[in-house]
Amino acid sequence: MTLRIAVQMDHISTVQIAGDSSFALMLEAQARGHKLFHYEVDRLSMRDGRVFASCEPVEVRDVVGDHFTLGEAKEENMADMDVILMRQDPPFHMGYITATHLLERLHPKTLVANNPAEVRNAPEKIFVTEFPDLMPETLITRSEEEVRKFRDEFKDIIVKPLYGNGGAGVFRIQEGDQNLSSLIEMFHDTWPEPFIAQRYMKEVRAGDKRIILIDGEPVGAINRVPSENEARSNMHVGGRAEAVDITDREQEICAAIGPELKRRGFIFVGIDVIGDYMTEINVTSPTGIREVKKFGGADIAALFWDVVEAKRA
Repeated sequence: MTLRIAVQMDHISTVQIAGDSSFALMLEAQARGHKLFHYEVDRLSMRDGRVFASCEPVEVRDVVGDHFTLGEAKEENMADMDVILMRQDPPFHMGYITATHLLERLHPKTLVANNPAEVRNAPEKIFVTEFPDLMPETLITRSEEEVRKFRDEFKDIIVKPLYGNGGAGVFRIQEGDQNLSSLIEMFHDTWPEPFIAQRYMKEVRAGDKRIILIDGEPVGAINRVPSENEARSNMHVGGRAEAVDITDREQEICAAIGPELKRRGFIFVGIDVIGDYMTEINVTSPTGIREVKKFGGADIAALFWDVVEAKRA
């Protein structure tokens, strides 16, 4: 079985292949003999119900500085694709939401991973609130008064954008910090939606664990340890990756959320866990599979395509 696979992504020339999950998925698909196409989301169009995009056939190589070759761009009817990977980098904004509406016209006849309608309904920091017993104390609000009450209760909190990604706009505000009002003013001026406050968990010093689930089952994990002077553990701000096992508590978390992930058509999901609590469920364009394999874990790209090929069959 040879599949026609379109990858909706940031331009392939911009990816850092050593840690890019989209690139890993493309390498594995190509190794299986599937035909790959590349396009950026701003090339996606719809006319009279027909969804199309200017796509280039693409070949990939695991060679830094020489990792791709693009063919000539051609308008493709996206209904002629077998699979579309929705892998452009968030943030989760109206442009992203619009793309889910267009791709929803194709799914499931063309398999879109992850299910675009469900992605639209499950932004990372809101979807997790469907499992309140698995997450730390959390407040979603635009009210300074409510944030102050929250900090008075927990003394040490994290404040961050509701639809942010990659650690951008994440602030730690401790008891007595006089920057809280200025911070909330900045959030009000920058974003129209509520923001999120969460109890600071000191366990983050030991790492913020990314656990990957494929079709609702946990298949690997990587720990991301923040640098000494940083509250965030994201790799691009100095976080250090290290090998890690999945604990019994984390298996419980995965067992609790797995059936719902599968029901919604979330084939590839990354959850973030600090200590005993889940902080996010990433369904838009999760990352981490190259790091898992680098530290001796499962080949998650192969597991992903096993599931997709079975669904297409």
